[in-house]
This record gives sequence, structure tokens and C-alpha cells, in this order.
Amino acid sequence: MSATARKTAPNAQDIRAQKGGVPLVSLTAYTTPMARLMDGHCDFVLVGDSVGMVLHGLSSTLGVTMEMMILHGQAVARGLERAMLVIDMPFGSYEEGPAQAFRNAARLMAETGAGAVKLEGGVEMDETIRFLVKRGIPVMAHIGLTPQSINTLGGYKVQGRDDQAQAVLADAHAVADAGAFSVVLEKVPATLADRITAEVAIPTIGIGASAGCDGQILVVDDMLGFFTAFKPKFVKRYADLGPMAEAAIAEYAAEVRARSFPAAEHVFGDQAPAKGAKT
Repeated sequence: MSATARKTAPNAQDIRAQKGGVPLVSLTAYTTPMARLMDGHCDFVLVGDSVGMVLHGLSSTLGVTMEMMILHGQAVARGLERAMLVIDMPFGSYEEGPAQAFRNAARLMAETGAGAVKLEGGVEMDETIRFLVKRGIPVMAHIGLTPQSINTLGGYKVQGRDDQAQAVLADAHAVADAGAFSVVLEKVPATLADRITAEVAIPTIGIGASAGCDGQILVVDDMLGFFTAFKPKFVKRYADLGPMAEAAIAEYAAEVRARSFPAAEHVFGDQAPAKGAKT
């Protein structure tokens, strides 16, 4: 079913049921206005921990807190009616074990209204995923390049080439078998992404993977050209709004300094306008 035809937001089982069908569409969002713009076009919207880099100027996602995710999750929830809300579990909120993961996942869902959480990791997270799912927490998995593990991965490198392919494949099967309803494949070779998509029973969501995945996700500020600190190879810029916004700001600054703004139509007179006239 097309996202634009839905009357209510889908749930995890609806997303899972789209395996092999029309590709799933997703973007990240961190604010209410952006969520409203994408609500009619996305199957699910992710409040990603990328918010730390995109909006808070952090050098990685590692400094993102539960409080940050809850705040932005609540903002995005206010802008959604038709798309499912998924929220990232931040670094340090689930790795200790299943009980810690449940406490924090339950809090994220209760305080934001999210329909699911996303966490990073494959084989090492299968017990945690299984624990959460059995207790009513739908889980979207995330394997391949896992940004919260950049210090052990050696940076933002492609994962799954050559002898690494079997490990990533094992991760995919582990999270699917544990009960995840979908899995994000980040920065893995296209042939491996296609193989995973063919072998697992849950939808694969590509970001730097393959057009053959069951869906795609991008960071919205990347694809709109707002975030310009760097541009990953897998990002297509559908607009270049950053330079446009800067040009508008520069024009505003010039007009203020020249006293051409505000003009007569932007200020108020001494007398109230006649009824029906513009104020």
C-alpha cells in the first residue's frame, strides 16, 4: 500500500509485510516542521541519533543522550499522522544488556509515542533484540557500518568487502531470527546487500547499499543540502537549500544595515486600521 494512501500510521507488522513489495521510503527528521513535510511521502520516519551531528554540531553520534532523543522524538511525533515513527537508541543506552535495553526502549516509546526503536549491532545483539521483542518492543536492526562503533571499526568505512562479507551476512540472519521487523544496511557492497535482501525474511532498508533493497533511507539534511560539513558518496542531493538559505540571510543582513528593512508595509501606524483592512 502506498504511504500516501494510508489513513493511519503503519505499525511494525505493516512494514514487515511490505517485504518484496513497493520499496519502503524513509527519511530522518528531528523537528516538527520537517516531519510535517515528509509525513505524506514516507512509510516511516526515523528520529536518528545523527541529530547530534546535524543539529548539535557534534563530531559523531557518540555524545547523543536519551534526553536529546526524547526531545526530538516528541517534536517529530507532533508532525506525523500517516508515517510510522521510529527512534534510535543512543550509544550507551542498550549495550550493557537486555534489561538496560528494555528500560530505555520502553522509556523512549512511552515518552515519544514511537512505534519502534532502532539499535545497532548484529550477532552480538540477537539476545537483546529477542528480549525486547518478547516484551512488546518492536526493533529495527542496523548492521554494516554502525556509526556508534566507529572507534572499533576504524572510521566510516565500507563494511562487508572480501572476508568481511560472511560476518555481515551472519549479522543479518541473526537479527532477523531474533525477531527484528526490518534491518538497515549501511555502507555495504551492493552485491552483498542484494544477497541479504534475498535471504532474510524481513525488509532491508538501504543507506549506501543497493537499489535492490526493500527500502531506502537518507538523512534529510543531507539530501536537501542543509548539512554541508561532508557529503557521503551514497547521498544524492535533491536540492541545494543550504546555499539558498545563506543567500537569503545575507540579503536580510544587507537590508537591515541599509535600513531598507523593515519597509513601510512591515511596520505599524499610530491609528488602528479600518475594520477589514490589513493590520
